[in-house]
Amino acid sequence: MRDVLKTRRKASTARKPPAKPAAARLVAKSDIARPALDRAAERQGGKIQSLARAFAIIEEIARHREGIGLAELSKRVGLHNSTAFHLAKTLVSLGYVRQDSETKRYRVGRPLFALAASCLDEIEMVHVATPLLEDLSRATGESAHFAVRMGDAVVVIARTAGAGAFQLTERVGVVRPAHCTALGKMILAALSREELERFLARVELKPSTRKSITDISALRREVDAVRASGIAFDDGEFNAEVRCVAVAVKDFTGATIGAVGISGPIWRMTIAAMQAHAKALQAAAERLSGALGAGSA
Repeated sequence: MRDVLKTRRKASTARKPPAKPAAARLVAKSDIARPALDRAAERQGGKIQSLARAFAIIEEIARHREGIGLAELSKRVGLHNSTAFHLAKTLVSLGYVRQDSETKRYRVGRPLFALAASCLDEIEMVHVATPLLEDLSRATGESAHFAVRMGDAVVVIARTAGAGAFQLTERVGVVRPAHCTALGKMILAALSREELERFLARVELKPSTRKSITDISALRREVDAVRASGIAFDDGEFNAEVRCVAVAVKDFTGATIGAVGISGPIWRMTIAAMQAHAKALQAAAERLSGALGAGSA
């Protein structure tokens, strides 16, 4: 009996024409090709099918400033009305798509504009920072970095390499702990006393090297010193072979929005060298702050 059932199932399967992958059906019926998305969908099978369809819906809605109805939307993305409806309903519940209560036409939701604005802000900062970092690297011979806060850490969003030998190869986008980097200490110094205490209460001060500050009281004293001097140092605290120095970058409100710094190997970045480079570093930070609106309020 078991063998008979297997035979029937095989015969039934053989009679069915092979189904096209969902992504292939989507492209075949859509007037807009999405090659990268389709290749990913084929590789991942059904895992990202709904995601691919949701993005197709968002993209199609974004092409219609006057809005688009469900029937037309379904036709353009190559989906059944019920499938498109449920996906659009989910996007509406998340706020990324909105539906006019009278016309029932779909339009792009405000959160998408907020996301785009955030990306543009960061892109603009990188665009402004890069040539200034290049000048700073030429002046000091060292790698220059611009970092902003990301939660309880900092992320490098722009960097340039100096002309000196043995340059650091740290890439843009790396996330670093705040408590043992010069860039991070500078950003911590911009926090209010209450914000700093909350940070200290929730973050584990893990050591990266034997020089890393892991004591809360010691870090408080370090941050106080940074506030008083306006400059932060990392003496082999994150990488035992590297020293860094950083200063704050401010916006038009006078608030610290990030930090700019230089770093190099300890045999070249001596304490005397860091102090000598401080003037060029502060000048670069002032120029970057000015370019981002500081002093214009």
